Amino acid sequence: MPNAIARRTLLKGAAATGVLALAGRSRAQEAPSGETAGALLTRQVPSSGIELPVVGMGTWITFNVGNDSDALAERTAVMKAFFGAGGAVIDSSPMYGSSQATVGHGLEQLGIPDRLFAADKVWTSDVSDGQAQIEATRQHWGVDRFGLMQVHNLLGWPGHLETLQALKEEGLVGHIGITTSHGRRHDDIEEIMARQPIDFVQLTYNIADREPERRLLPLASERGIAVVANRPFQRGALIEATRGAPLPGFAAEIGAETWPKFLLKFIVSHPALTVAIPATRSVDHVRENMAAARGPLPDAEMRRQMADHFDSL
Repeated sequence: MPNAIARRTLLKGAAATGVLALAGRSRAQEAPSGETAGALLTRQVPSSGIELPVVGMGTWITFNVGNDSDALAERTAVMKAFFGAGGAVIDSSPMYGSSQATVGHGLEQLGIPDRLFAADKVWTSDVSDGQAQIEATRQHWGVDRFGLMQVHNLLGWPGHLETLQALKEEGLVGHIGITTSHGRRHDDIEEIMARQPIDFVQLTYNIADREPERRLLPLASERGIAVVANRPFQRGALIEATRGAPLPGFAAEIGAETWPKFLLKFIVSHPALTVAIPATRSVDHVRENMAAARGPLPDAEMRRQMADHFDSL
């Protein structure tokens, strides 16, 4: 369901998480202090202080493979490559067909890494069904608890947030949050962020969908809310939009030798962003995505250049 693309169209712990103050001499931010240039870049979750790699993995559409044994084996290989590259955050939802079960199959085959940050959602209009749905989700994954449980697209959010807060207090989930996608309901998201004690917000943010920069991302920084960026490639539409176009020369300054790395580095370099979750069915692509979480990130000046260059394509 990609949007049509108009072609013209910090957190308190920032210094410890790879988002450096802009010094002016170089347009590329260096790796965080004490880390090597090849280290995986991480961000801190403000409410808990835990560190997460800035690139995770989504499962919408790509992991909805049913009982196809070949496809299940391919997705397990994708997960193996993801964990092998240092990945931690995997995000899914009951709305994504068999994706949760596919993740669970992969974890059963590979074992559950200690660093896994399992993120899922509650998605039902009947608030009384929420806890049972979350338990079914846990069984699909085969995990003891979730690092993050979110209210999907604000469906029944007042009641579900109460349920999630109770589960958090019981230690059954580590963090709670809300989600939206395709740029929808930003006014509602803003009000919830301002008034509710949530740990995370998930929204659509990429080089074409920059509207969250106006209000939501600054509010997340102000309120200490971690941010997950969904649809980083608009289901591949942004990559298609750049097909055949040469990368700008300044991309080399941040080690972005491909468009996917260029697009991901733009997203995760925003100081309010915690993690981007591209979805893929390809081992090569997941490795390329994870490579965007290494090396320097663009500073504010280069980010403006990146956006201008994309808008000019």
